[in-house]
Order: sequence, then structure tokens, then C-alpha cells
Amino acid sequence: MNAVLEQLSKIGIVPVIKIDDVEKAVPLAKALKQGGLPCAEVTFRTAQGEEAIRRIAKEVPDVLVGAGTVLTTEQVDRAIDAGAKFIVSPGLNPKVVAYCVEKGIPVTPGCANPSDVEQAIQLGLDVVKFFPAEQAGGINYIKAIAAPYVNMKFMPTGGVNASNLNNYLAFDKILCCGGSWMVKADLIDEGRFDEITALCQEAVRNMLGFELAHIGINAENEEEALKAAKMFEALFGFAVKPGNSSIFADKYVEVMKTPYLGKNGHIAIAANSVDRAVAYLERQGFAFNPDTAKKDAKGKTAAIYLKDEIAGFAIHLVQKKK
Repeated sequence: MNAVLEQLSKIGIVPVIKIDDVEKAVPLAKALKQGGLPCAEVTFRTAQGEEAIRRIAKEVPDVLVGAGTVLTTEQVDRAIDAGAKFIVSPGLNPKVVAYCVEKGIPVTPGCANPSDVEQAIQLGLDVVKFFPAEQAGGINYIKAIAAPYVNMKFMPTGGVNASNLNNYLAFDKILCCGGSWMVKADLIDEGRFDEITALCQEAVRNMLGFELAHIGINAENEEEALKAAKMFEALFGFAVKPGNSSIFADKYVEVMKTPYLGKNGHIAIAANSVDRAVAYLERQGFAFNPDTAKKDAKGKTAAIYLKDEIAGFAIHLVQKKK
């Protein structure tokens, strides 16, 4: 997969933006970045779109900016010249797609049925935009048509919002989702960038879904581990569940048979997607210990530890069970 599209996958949400006042472009991009969504699809639906892309690409280079609603090869050239790193279109125009492929710029054309998807495959694509997502059948329709296309990923856009976002992202053939609920036109026009940042932060928290999974305690040996687990069972009714390297008291407490990472033990935090959580936290400046990473059968990260401890506890990200 193209490296730009992989970046979008790790970010998870692509804000779809219509800019009427080009002076709003840079502060908007900064608000997106501060809110944890360092990317933007700036549409060509207004005369200001091209210049907005140019300013964002120049002044906020950490924000991955692309051009949306691209309908012609001439618009492709203008978008690339302005600094767009990817192209999005509402429908599948073979001429536009072939032109992007020839130039080596990632393009995600709008597809809404198997015929569109097969045409995209013939043109050499492995990611398409599913548009308009909710109106065309939503996640259930994507699941229904996706099975024959084993290597195709989808970027649903249109009707995606805070309440249905994770229904889409839970399906492993969804690359990311496009949406505008955190960048509504009135917020941009009125310069309410603090509100946009807050809405982006809320969207990221919702997408990542962090929650406490269990507490890990380091015991000196198996006997001490069993003794501790039984104490939790006696106190709170947490049933003892012996394992190879640890003993669980229900799902809440894991007692290690021998000391492991963390001076005192570890704290496991569950996430909807460990890979997206890692990418997000790395963008915030946190580091991970790659030697602790565990992969699932599909090659996605199932668990990993942060590099640093908190109050003597190692921090462990784990994948939520779907």
C-alpha cells in the first residue's frame, strides 16, 4: 500500500473541509493537528480550495493535506502543484484515476457498487472511497460486497459521524473514515478553532476507546502469585484462572509468577486499535518498546509496552476483543 495511505490508516479519521476564506486555512490546520488529527481533505468545491492547500502544505507541513472533489486532470495538476499529497474524488473517473496512477500520487475515487470496485482494481488501486457511505448502505453494505475483493480497502465518507464511526473502523477492510462533523462550516467561518480542536480530541478519544483492561502485579514466584490471586478471590469473588506465566483473578488482576516489566507490575489499557493508538501516542512524543510487541494472525499489533513506566508500573496496550 502507498505510504501516504498507510499514514491515513494510522490517523483513522480524515477531516473533510470546505474553505470559503483562505485566511482560515492555516489556523484550521493547526487546530486539527492540536486535536490529534494531523490530516485534511480540502475540497475543490470552492475557489479557495487550491490556495488553502498551498498554505497548509507550506506553513503546517506536519499536516498531511490532500485535495477532495477532484473531477478533472487539470485539477489534479493544480492540487499537486499546491502541495496535495493525495487525491479524492466523488466518483470513479477512469481518466482521472489513470492520470494520478501515472504521476504516482495516491487517489481514492468514489465507489458505491461492485462494478466500481472492479474497475478500480483494473486501474491498479487497492483503496477506494465508499461514497456516499450511509446513503449507499453503510457498513453492512460494505461488508456484503467486500468479501470477493480480498485486497481492497475502503474509506467511507458521507454520513459518518461520532455515533457510527467505530462501527465502520471495527471492520478490518476499512482503511479510515472521512468526515466533517468536527470541522463544520460555521465553526470554520466564525474562526472557532478552539471548538474544532476540542471536537477533534473528542473524535480521537472515541476512535481509540481507551479503557482499563487489568492491573498486573509482580510476584516473586508462582506460590506467591497464587496466594495473591486467591486473596482477590476471597475478598471480591474474582475467580482464580491459572496461566503459563501468570495467574488471573477474574479479568481484573494479573499476578505474574516471576517479576516482569515494571518495578511493581503493569497496567494494561485496552484500545479499539493498538496500531492507531501507538501512532497517536508517538505523535504526542511517547515512545514504545518494539521488543514487547505481539502481532495477531493478520499482522496487526495485539499488545505492546510503552518505553517508560508510570509510578513503578509498566504501561501495556492491548487490543480489545471484537
